[in-house]
Amino acid sequence: MAAKERSDDERERCLTGIDAIDHILNGGIPRGNTVLISGSVGTGKTSICIEFLIRGALNGENSLYLSVTEPTDKLLVNVIPFDFFEDRLMKQGKLQFIDLPKMYEKLGIDKEDLDFDQTRLLADTIVQTVEDQKIRRLVLDSVTSVCYRIKDQERIRDFLLRLGTELSSKDCTTLLVSEIMSSEEGYSRWGVEEAIADGVIVTGNLERRGDLLRTLQIVKMRGTTHSRAKYVLDLTTSGVLLVPLLKGGSVTGGG
Repeated sequence: MAAKERSDDERERCLTGIDAIDHILNGGIPRGNTVLISGSVGTGKTSICIEFLIRGALNGENSLYLSVTEPTDKLLVNVIPFDFFEDRLMKQGKLQFIDLPKMYEKLGIDKEDLDFDQTRLLADTIVQTVEDQKIRRLVLDSVTSVCYRIKDQERIRDFLLRLGTELSSKDCTTLLVSEIMSSEEGYSRWGVEEAIADGVIVTGNLERRGDLLRTLQIVKMRGTTHSRAKYVLDLTTSGVLLVPLLKGGSVTGGG
């Protein structure tokens, strides 16, 4: 008889380090999950991802940020304001940043439209980097930009399945940033990403009394029970903070 699958409570958790998110997920992201962080511009996706990596690095987990469109030196401007960021994390190799265009160049990928072999080569190279550097937390920012170069839905599906399966087998917990328009339906540009991902966390904007509030909602997470409530997201130098959003758009006050 096949062994009984582990219950949700028995799954090893990857603590994001963002207390409210870990609480919503009843102990963090199930280790090895691939999670889509989906939202329009300015909704806090990058800040969530960077805090996830720094908290992991502080806890001794090698963490890697793969940046597609924004160079590392510009990203570091977003890192330094966090009170809990420590320079030693980068010097010790616990927190690493790689510009994906440099990986393209090294692999000889110069076409705007990646064919099947190049797509597999890219996935395998990312996985090999994770294995070589013993990475436990990975952020790809953004998967949307990578998929623009793959274009074909079947190749996108193959890329994401290959990447997700291999990274999960190495106990690497992965956040894939998905860029969508505020008016767009669904959680990804191609409609493939959200179906394959183990989890979907959606960030957005909400207008309330003339103010534009950032919001966060976890709509899917395999391997754990979780709240699907919407929260107001606040970005501070102490990290990402969440406050429950009551029905009608009001925010709960502090006690």
